[in-house]
Amino acid sequence: MTDFITLDPPASPAPGKGQTVLEVRDLSVDFGVDKKWVPAAIGLNYEVRAGEVLAIVGESGSGKSASSMALLGLLPSNSRVSGSVKLGGRELLGSNEANIRAVRGKDVAVIFQEPMTALNPVYTVGAQIVETVRLHNEVSPEEARLRALRMLDLVELPDPEKAFRSYPHQLSGGQRQRAMIAQSLSCDPKLLIADEPTTALDVTVQAEILDLMRNLRNKLDSAIVLITHDMGVVADLADRIAVMRKGFIVETGTAAQIFHNPQHEYTKALLAAVPHLGQGGADSAADVDVTAALAAATHVEILSIPEDELIRRERENAAALAAAEAAKPKGEPVLELSDVAIEYPKQGRVPAFRAVEGANLVIYPGQVVGLVGESGSGKTTIGRAAVGLLPVAAGTMRVVGQDISAAKQNGRQLREMRRHVGMVFQDPSSSLNPRLPIGESIGEPMFLARAAKGAELQHRIEALLDQVELPRDYRNRYPHELSGGQKQRVGIARALSLKPKLMVADEPTSALDVSVQAKVLDLFQNLQKELGFACLFVTHDLAVVDVLADRICVMQRGRIVEQGTRDQILRNPQEPYTQRLLAAVPLPDPDKQRERRELRAQLLSGAS
Repeated sequence: MTDFITLDPPASPAPGKGQTVLEVRDLSVDFGVDKKWVPAAIGLNYEVRAGEVLAIVGESGSGKSASSMALLGLLPSNSRVSGSVKLGGRELLGSNEANIRAVRGKDVAVIFQEPMTALNPVYTVGAQIVETVRLHNEVSPEEARLRALRMLDLVELPDPEKAFRSYPHQLSGGQRQRAMIAQSLSCDPKLLIADEPTTALDVTVQAEILDLMRNLRNKLDSAIVLITHDMGVVADLADRIAVMRKGFIVETGTAAQIFHNPQHEYTKALLAAVPHLGQGGADSAADVDVTAALAAATHVEILSIPEDELIRRERENAAALAAAEAAKPKGEPVLELSDVAIEYPKQGRVPAFRAVEGANLVIYPGQVVGLVGESGSGKTTIGRAAVGLLPVAAGTMRVVGQDISAAKQNGRQLREMRRHVGMVFQDPSSSLNPRLPIGESIGEPMFLARAAKGAELQHRIEALLDQVELPRDYRNRYPHELSGGQKQRVGIARALSLKPKLMVADEPTSALDVSVQAKVLDLFQNLQKELGFACLFVTHDLAVVDVLADRICVMQRGRIVEQGTRDQILRNPQEPYTQRLLAAVPLPDPDKQRERRELRAQLLSGAS
C-alpha cells in the first residue's frame, strides 16, 4: 500500500469560499485488460468547494484523468467504478444514464486538452454553443443565440459575432480554447473539470487563458478541478493540490503547503524536476531573477517587493550581466543565416507564403542556440530549412560549410549535407516507423548512408543505445512497447547515428511529463557536452531553453527580434515582445507567480 500524506488544512475556509460542491469518497477505477482488472485509481478522497480550484497533479498514468472522467461516466465499457461521488449532496455513481446525461453540461462541464478534437469541425462555434444551451434549457433559438454571444463576450473573444459564425479551424488555438470554455460555461455549471486546458498553448496564450479562468472563477463562483502536470499552471491558479502517483493520492494540502513544505518524497521529486526560468544549467554562475530583471529593464515598479530588495536584485543582475559575456567561439560556423527569407511554395490555388524574413543567425561548433517564440513565429520553419526540407527564397544559408540557398541547391548536395545534420522531432510516436524494431530505426540512417553494415552496424546500434541509456535488448522492441520518454531517447539515438555536426531539435520535450522531461534534458545536455555537436533547439518553453542554451534568439511574426547570450536575454531584455514573453512564463511558486502576474499586467497595460 502506498503511503499518503495529508497536510493540515487552514483553520477556516478562505474568504469567499462557499459550500462543498463535490465530495469524493473511496473512489476506485479499474480497467479490464486481458481478463484481469488493472487498477487506475485506488481509494481517492477529496472535496471541492464553490469558488475553489483543486489541482490534481501527477505524471501520465497516475490516474488523474481516469478518476475525473469517472465522475461523469465518461470511461470506456471495459471499466468499473466504485465508491461515492456526491455533487451538491446528490449521489452520481449508480445513477441511470438519463440522470447522468442531465448532469453533463448543465451541472458539470469539462474543458478538454485539445479543443480542435473536442469541437465538431462541421458545425460553427455558435451552433455548438446554442445546441448545448437548448439541450439543457427550454429557451427559443434566438434566446440561445443571445446567450451564446454573451458567453463568447464573457471569455473575452475580440469579435463575438465573428467567432459565433466561425468554424473551429478558422480560429487560433487560444481562440478555440476560449470558445470551448464559453460552451462549457453556457449552462452555469456548479463544477468545471479542466483537463490539461493549457498544454497545447503558447506561453502568452496560456497566460491569457489562466487569467480568464481566474476571472471567471471569481465572477461565477464555480468549483474547478484542474488536471495538469504543469506545476507553473498549478502555482498560478490552484487553491488546494492533490498529488497522485500510481492511482493513489499521496499528498494533499494548500498550494502554499505543497510548494513550500512538501512532505512526500514523490512530491519533492516532482517539484525538483520542474525547470525554473532563470536557474539555468549546472554550469551557470548565478541564478537570474527574471522578475526583477524585467522590472529593471522596463522601469516597472513592483509594489509587493520592498525597495531595498529590488535594489539588491538589480545590483546582482547588473554584476552578473557584466561578467556573462562568453569568450568568442572558435572555428567556422556550423549554421549561418544571412538575411534569409523562407517561404512555403504555392500549392494549387493557395499562394506561396513567406514565413521568415530577414533572419540572421550564427551557430558555432559546440554551441547550443535556443530559438523561442509563439506558434506561427517561424522558428520551426528555420529548423526545417536548416535540414533542407524547405527552400531558401532569399539570402544565404550555409550548413556545415555548404551553401544551400535556392540558387545553389541540388539533390546531391542536400544528401551530402544531411549526413552531417541530425533532427529530433516533437512527437517520437509519429516520427518512428511502427513496423520496425527500434534497433532497425536507429541503424537505418547508417545503412542508407553506407556508413556501416553487418557486424559493425550492430555494434554501433548497441553503442548508441548505451549512449542514450537504454538497455541493449530494447533493440528488438517496437515503438508501441516503449514509454514516451524511451521513444524520445530512440529519436535522439537515431539523430546521433551519423555523428552529426549540427543537431536540430524541434520541441523534443513538449509532449513529455515533467520528470521524464528532466531526464531527457539531462541526457541531451550530457550528450551535447560529450560529443560536441552544435544544436539549434526550437521550443516555446523558455525554462527548457534556459537550461540548455548558450545563446537565445527570440522570434516574432517571422523575424528574429532579439538575440544574445542567455544572461543578456534573461537579465536585460530590450524588446517589449521579449519582456512580455518572459513575463508570461508561470513560476512553480505561488508567491513569486503572484509577483510575475502583477508585472505582466503592468507590462500589458503599458503596451496598450
